[in-house]
Amino acid sequence: MKNRQVVIAELPKGALTPEHFRLEETEMPVPGDGEVLLKTILMSIDAANRAWMQGATYREPVLAGDAMHTYAVSEVVESKSDRFRPGDIVAAESRWADYVVRPAKTLVKQPDVRPLSHLHSAYGIAGKTAFHGLIGVGRPLPGETVVVSAAAGSVGMFVGQIAKAIGCRAVGIAGGADKCDWVVSELGFDACVDYRDPSFFKALKKAAPDGIDVYFDNVGGKVLETVLFQMNEKGRIACCGAVSQYDSAAPAGPRNVPGMVVVKRLRMEGFIVMDFAQNDAAAVKALKTWTDSGQVKVVEDIVEGLENAPAALIGLLAGENRGKRMVRVAPDPA
Repeated sequence: MKNRQVVIAELPKGALTPEHFRLEETEMPVPGDGEVLLKTILMSIDAANRAWMQGATYREPVLAGDAMHTYAVSEVVESKSDRFRPGDIVAAESRWADYVVRPAKTLVKQPDVRPLSHLHSAYGIAGKTAFHGLIGVGRPLPGETVVVSAAAGSVGMFVGQIAKAIGCRAVGIAGGADKCDWVVSELGFDACVDYRDPSFFKALKKAAPDGIDVYFDNVGGKVLETVLFQMNEKGRIACCGAVSQYDSAAPAGPRNVPGMVVVKRLRMEGFIVMDFAQNDAAAVKALKTWTDSGQVKVVEDIVEGLENAPAALIGLLAGENRGKRMVRVAPDPA
């Protein structure tokens, strides 16, 4: 039996294209002592995937010739560890492949949640990132104005809905009038502003007339620069990502840092979801309460087929998705 995997044919120096990837057939991996053979079910597709190709960050870089790294929900097929048995559903750092071998100590057994896709969206990386970044870093209070960029994306959609659930005014930033309309009509944001609008600054001012108390930044660059001018004193900025910069050979930051941060006494803090792992149970409990009550809607964008993972990532970077994007490699087991 052969195994398929998608490898990096060449590291990109600019925009990511299909030519940077290659689908290969390899021999089936075999687990050793303390290892587990996993069948991939769903792979998370995130802007961070692109950032990993730029060199070492908070984790090891992805190199040419590597099977593309990912976070996946998988089924245990064979276990050489007493911690897991065949049929267990686990989440783990993984690869774009049908099957992978991983050390048992790196796996996290998952609860019986159906569909399993919710383990990537509401109760997975997307929901937890939104919760921890907004609550743990942004620390909004009821009545404050929360602004989030990439508001139609996997994390941004949850940030605005959580803000509404705790009594804040939620303003989104997205690309295009259709997306902005969707963010308001389907997700319940109070307003959404098109960053491509030539009058973006004025439109944001109108959407947040009392200024911005908390900004959840997913994009960096010009959008971050524009928002900084409209932050209230003692405002908080949760820096989650910089998707506008990942495909650029010469990333550019906002011009008004640190000046604006000093003048307005802003707190600007970067984070990754693992920083708050000790609070994951509280995050999932809150998210489940809100989803069960209908205060938070779960929107998923699932692309079928391992071979379509490169296109799924390229499309995400171009902003084509609405909701949490992932790739289905195998069906949910019964």
